[in-house]
Amino acid sequence: MTSVLQLVGVTKRFGDFTAVDDLSFDVREGEVFGFLGGNGAGKTTSLRMVLDIIRPTSGTISVLGRPPGRENSRDIGFLPEERGLYRQMTALDIITYFGRLKGMTAADARSHGRTLLDRFGLGDNAKTSVDKLSKGMAQKVQLATALVNRPRLLILDEPFSGLDPVNQGLLEAEILNAARQGATVIFSTHVMQHAERLCDRLLLLARGRKRFEGTLTEAYAALPARLSVIARSSPADLPGVTSATANGVMTDGWQQWDVRLAHGVEPGDVLQHCSERGIALRRFEPHRTTLHDVFLHLVGTAPDADTATDAPQRSAAA
Repeated sequence: MTSVLQLVGVTKRFGDFTAVDDLSFDVREGEVFGFLGGNGAGKTTSLRMVLDIIRPTSGTISVLGRPPGRENSRDIGFLPEERGLYRQMTALDIITYFGRLKGMTAADARSHGRTLLDRFGLGDNAKTSVDKLSKGMAQKVQLATALVNRPRLLILDEPFSGLDPVNQGLLEAEILNAARQGATVIFSTHVMQHAERLCDRLLLLARGRKRFEGTLTEAYAALPARLSVIARSSPADLPGVTSATANGVMTDGWQQWDVRLAHGVEPGDVLQHCSERGIALRRFEPHRTTLHDVFLHLVGTAPDADTATDAPQRSAAA
């Protein structure tokens, strides 16, 4: 598949601080790509280099087959982490304005802006100034400014931040709709559940360095399986079991065990060994691996516990 975005050996330093460290990855045409990491992991710095807001210290970046630059703007939609709208402009006027910045005609930008406002339930607020909109309404207008030019590449920096559950659902639907319409979507987040629901592929970033790149299935496979077992005897000696920790004695000699398996061992294999050895079971429950578990395994801290400082922050439109 064609690479829409490619970073090769990209490093960004701010004085003595390295915000992005030798980062390489590619995003393929038509996929939803999750850019995941804790606060200060380097996500925003990386996206700003893609948008040519800041320049890398070293390494190369290709966006839609070209170096980063203003000539890419008509093909890119960008939703910055730090929202910013002209508060005295009406909802429709500001969407039209952003469309014009992307090279659209005024008529096309205004027409598509009305379509987006109707889709977001804001059709009656087209002539309402931003300062009179609720926070949720203003966030929908901001999203519309990123979508108005029907971008080939849609970049969303922490798009779910500050949204209530209803608007989070609307945004997830818009991400999937943009992908169905042929856009390539990149979104950064430190909330793993959004990535699990949306991503074709993802990248885990910690302190500016890549820790993983691949599909969700590949991410889950990076973490050895765990089981919750209630048995009369310890499963510790079964083939494929690396540890079995007792969680307390139950009645009639039954005991609950937290069982960890060797990498690549399937729970079904362990269940077969229990049957062959006559180990009586009252529970045999595989632990459902989550992306949060994978992050902890690969990075060592929760995604919201990364305290490294990212690049100096400022809002920008692309």
